[in-house]
Amino acid sequence: MRFIHPFVLLFVFLIQPAFASEQPFNIKKLAGNLGVVWGMDFVDSNRIIFTQREGKAGLLDLSNNQVTWLSGVPEVHAEGQGGLLDVAIPPDYAKSGWIYFTYSKPDLLQAQTTLARAKLHNTSLIDWQDLLVSDSASFRNIHFGSRIAFDGKGHVFFSIGDRGERSNAQDLTNHAGSIICLNMDGSVPKDNPFVGNTKARDEIWSYGHRNPQGLYYDLKTDRLWEIEHGPQGGDEINLIKKGKNYGWPIVSQGKEYFSSIDVGVNHKPGMEEPVKVYIPSIAPSDLQVYHGTEFKDWEGNLLTGALKLQHLNRITLNDKLQAVSESRYLQNLNQRIRSLAVDEIGRIYVGTDSGNIYRLTNSDKH
Repeated sequence: MRFIHPFVLLFVFLIQPAFASEQPFNIKKLAGNLGVVWGMDFVDSNRIIFTQREGKAGLLDLSNNQVTWLSGVPEVHAEGQGGLLDVAIPPDYAKSGWIYFTYSKPDLLQAQTTLARAKLHNTSLIDWQDLLVSDSASFRNIHFGSRIAFDGKGHVFFSIGDRGERSNAQDLTNHAGSIICLNMDGSVPKDNPFVGNTKARDEIWSYGHRNPQGLYYDLKTDRLWEIEHGPQGGDEINLIKKGKNYGWPIVSQGKEYFSSIDVGVNHKPGMEEPVKVYIPSIAPSDLQVYHGTEFKDWEGNLLTGALKLQHLNRITLNDKLQAVSESRYLQNLNQRIRSLAVDEIGRIYVGTDSGNIYRLTNSDKH
């Protein structure tokens, strides 16, 4: 064994980023053996609807922690990073009854990220409608995105990755590498930024994204937040603005997987700067802006799951929307955290690639 001088070990320890080590949770496992819990949301205060990436959707009854699997899910392309992806309940659900999904829709040997909606009737999803089968086909089974968000003003947003073809993200003639904005029925809003541009898709809201797997519209502040995977390093949190270019692959803080060569440049005029960059990559998943009374000190913080580094990540912002601190929790679970949800009082629900759903409550209150 090679001898390592104690000074070297001390130096390595000191240069590591400082993260909070406290675990302020009571953790309760609610369900297991669910497959990859890709997305989840509250149908009502007592039921969570969730997606299994392999192609199933289920309901978790919080009164008894029983799971009911739902019929009516179409065939999905459950290969690589594809499958049944996000599920989201819109603000007008009580009136409309629509539940929104994204999934990888099979198309011969390829697949396309697709936004759909359906209604819940007993244990079935009925009236399934594909609202947008995006122009994002690729023979590579990676970078499908995809999360859903609502602005409460009649619009639905969803994210699509570059599908492993970097040039897509700067090419406005396809949907890959972009955030899409539609009316709730799937039609195109008349004031979308590229409506009338013959060299761009009307549905695009922002572009230059690599693989956005977190998207959250904060109704309290009227802001759309996004988190995306970088290459080797360079995961980004972005504040999404109408019509803006977020740089990929021209701008990146990451490096090539096969070497230490930079991907693009770090900054470029006319391209948006991220609010937060993770180096090394944590491999982010879902994204939430925390609101609730369970963890009062976290109000307005950003929460994301980490896949590669297997933790719950919390970012504190200042009044200028700059990331000023980072905390990491749940490392001892040793699970890839894939999906997040927060209930009405602020209790946090975590879904993992190991097929589990947990509820986190404040250990100081219980």
